Amino acid sequence: MKYIFANLKRFDIPKEMDGINTLAPVSLWGSYLTGQIRETMNQYSAQAEFAVFYPEAYLLQAADAKAAEDGWKVGVQGIYREDTEKGGNFGAFTTNRTAKSVKSMGCEYVLIGHCEERMDKAGVLAHAGITDSEAVNRILNEEVVCAVKAGLSVLYCVGETEAEQNRWQDVIGEQLDVGLNDVDLSGISVAYEPLWAIGPGKPVPDSDYITKIASFIKSRTDGCPVIYGGGLKEENARMLAEIPCVDGGLIGLTKFSGDIGFYPDGFASIVEKYLGEGK
Repeated sequence: MKYIFANLKRFDIPKEMDGINTLAPVSLWGSYLTGQIRETMNQYSAQAEFAVFYPEAYLLQAADAKAAEDGWKVGVQGIYREDTEKGGNFGAFTTNRTAKSVKSMGCEYVLIGHCEERMDKAGVLAHAGITDSEAVNRILNEEVVCAVKAGLSVLYCVGETEAEQNRWQDVIGEQLDVGLNDVDLSGISVAYEPLWAIGPGKPVPDSDYITKIASFIKSRTDGCPVIYGGGLKEENARMLAEIPCVDGGLIGLTKFSGDIGFYPDGFASIVEKYLGEGK
């Protein structure tokens, strides 16, 4: 089984507010995108597991648009590290979304440890004078534990910066060992994000490099599915599909020049090419 994920980030923000959304009004954006990519996901649901990670505002729209027979899953882009408990906290989590809250909205997947989340947590800790990567991974571990307890599947992200490339095994090893400590791995997939390769003009990891990292992740996690999180796109879809130890990819942008953004036709083309249907 292959895994294809899409992370919609904050692609809902309109251009006049410095975003990239030209597809639909914000009030309809989640429903519009869901409707446009639903057919592609259902068409290939026998070949791949699909999940789309929405900003929280669109979870209910996505869940409402998902029919009982649909073969794809609604995902959220992050959760809080604590949750409600019988006889304990009844829901006093102002501003924080918990695993059980998004589960109650129809969510089935959560993205944890995305490089942007890691940078945010490291930045908050830095304000307190703390520069401890293990502390970030311990916080993420609390989120993973909450997600599993609530019955959510997890896409857990790991990866190294350019400065960390010469010790990638230590960096990614810590992210896995600490972040997934005492976790039932049956519902966990791991996304590899080569931070040094993300962004315009950056070098692109080749098949050998990705194979090396993916094999390491599998060996450290008893064979968890490994997803390429550096960006599944038309240009690398066939290359990634041919790496035996890579089980899928994470799609962000589908158009990288001009009116950049996430477009349904681009999503369909990437899926077709990755699963062997495209030229």
